[in-house]
Amino acid sequence: MERTQIPETTIQRLPVYLRCLLQAQQDRKPVISSVEIAEMVGTNAAQVRKDLSYLGELGTRGIGYDVEALIAHVSKSLGVSELRRAAIVGYGRLGGALKSYTGFSDRGFDIVAVFDASPDKIGTDADGVTIRSVDELDAGLAEEGVEIVIMATPAAETQALVDRVVGAGIKAILNLAPVRLQVPDDVAVRQVCMSTDLQILSFYLAQGGER
Repeated sequence: MERTQIPETTIQRLPVYLRCLLQAQQDRKPVISSVEIAEMVGTNAAQVRKDLSYLGELGTRGIGYDVEALIAHVSKSLGVSELRRAAIVGYGRLGGALKSYTGFSDRGFDIVAVFDASPDKIGTDADGVTIRSVDELDAGLAEEGVEIVIMATPAAETQALVDRVVGAGIKAILNLAPVRLQVPDDVAVRQVCMSTDLQILSFYLAQGGER
């Protein structure tokens, strides 16, 4: 199934389904129904069935989905059946916290490279990975076979570094800097802005918690 044939909203829910399926696997649950998945996700069974139908003919009516098989299928659709090699650019507090997070490998990602501009950090160890200078960014990404880059850099420096990342052939970027990136159409960017999300939560509080 081509990615463009799957609605963006469905793509955004697939990682949530996978997380729930992994929990079901951990709980040694061999079969799971759309109702159970919906309860774990916070949606409805019809939506679950519709989303999963985009991935093919899955599950058995009246019985449910084989957990192991569905994990394999959703993982393949997300492209995380095998570990994706990723790099972090910017080893400040946020970059350091990301590198030390142990859950990435369980979700299909391996942080294989870290880059920073600080002379005090270059050459030091970052949880098993030697921090490299951003001067080596272009060559380093290629050497490590990186597919996804996480930008944890100051806003003012991010676009110039992203230009180099794109020039190195990277097609997927997770941007944590509070700046809108300009990239070619064939480069996928996901923007994460925690301050924006906090402001949205504050809005709900200001409205008395109503959504």
